Amino acid sequence: MKEINEILKAYSEAKKAGKKTALATVVKVEGSSYRQPGARMLVTEDGNLTGAISGGCLEGDALRKALLSIHQQQNKLITYNTSNENDSEVGLQLGCNGIVHILFEYIKDDVINNPIQLLAQLETERKTAIIETIFSLKRNAPQMGTVLFYRQESDILHSDDIVINTIPDVKKALESKMSMIKKIQDNNENEALIECIEPVIALVVAGAGNDVQPLVNMASLLGWETTVGDGRATHATAKRFPEAKETLVVKSEEFLDNIPIDDQTYFVLMTHDYKYDLTVLRLLLKRDCKYIGILGPKSKLNRMFDDLNAEGINLNEEQLDCIYGPIGLDIGAETSEEIALSIVAEIKAVMSGKRGTSLKYKTQKIHDSKVII
Repeated sequence: MKEINEILKAYSEAKKAGKKTALATVVKVEGSSYRQPGARMLVTEDGNLTGAISGGCLEGDALRKALLSIHQQQNKLITYNTSNENDSEVGLQLGCNGIVHILFEYIKDDVINNPIQLLAQLETERKTAIIETIFSLKRNAPQMGTVLFYRQESDILHSDDIVINTIPDVKKALESKMSMIKKIQDNNENEALIECIEPVIALVVAGAGNDVQPLVNMASLLGWETTVGDGRATHATAKRFPEAKETLVVKSEEFLDNIPIDDQTYFVLMTHDYKYDLTVLRLLLKRDCKYIGILGPKSKLNRMFDDLNAEGINLNEEQLDCIYGPIGLDIGAETSEEIALSIVAEIKAVMSGKRGTSLKYKTQKIHDSKVII
């Protein structure tokens, strides 16, 4: 979502300045590629780029193709064969061992539900949604482009039969939370990238000490929305945490009163106040949480468990599985910045269902496919 949010912001600024734009989207990948289907980049007519469709090797030529799309005011599908080190078409030695299909869409500002307007619907609610992009690899075939935003039945506003016929697959993708590419049986050999997009990560931190500042800054770099809460008015200030979405002065027993929790919400307890952390943990155990990270040694965590047991609160396996203490990946972190890095890395690993080991020892492809073909 970070990339999409940045694209929406860049588009808004370009529109205010009267600049024309095009949206480049990776719609299909065959073999290996730095970016996967759904990666996007906005290009303005004066050459500004927001987002990325590769590790940097395609952006130069993609800029030229996007400007051509803007000049001709039409959509274009371009295929890059990055497995050919002597690729004369783009004049670059890419060597990524894959074929990348990129759709360039000219954005018509005055058209209702243009690609940018559809992407903007993702910001209206913290719920998983589908963005559908229809494309064709057939030479000279028309490119429909980004055609549908779907979160519920009332979102189906498209009248084209091709789009309507994909709705069962759209619903299936939303239910399974898996993106997919489906071939459409028609004369233009269209395919549909049905992309499942989850809400932005919400990181909630109990604690507003100096060691929380680098954590909030790192989370911000990833596009996570961070809420910081602490009982100390001298510490929990917006000035100390300019990158946080919200900073709250809150009593421990009221910590969750104004915190919405969904499956994209992650908690970190690091107030350095044992009783405060314990109270917040007690509240969290009554809620459905994927991740509760607790700063401090194992002895602190065991003491918490003992105190909870004494209160008659016996943690089940599911609750124990979501508690991470001591918090963070084992990278030898000592400074606040290093600890923040280990915490962010652990949350990302949990989010992705990984163990956080070195890629050196991975025998399969680096990226697990998130798209069913």
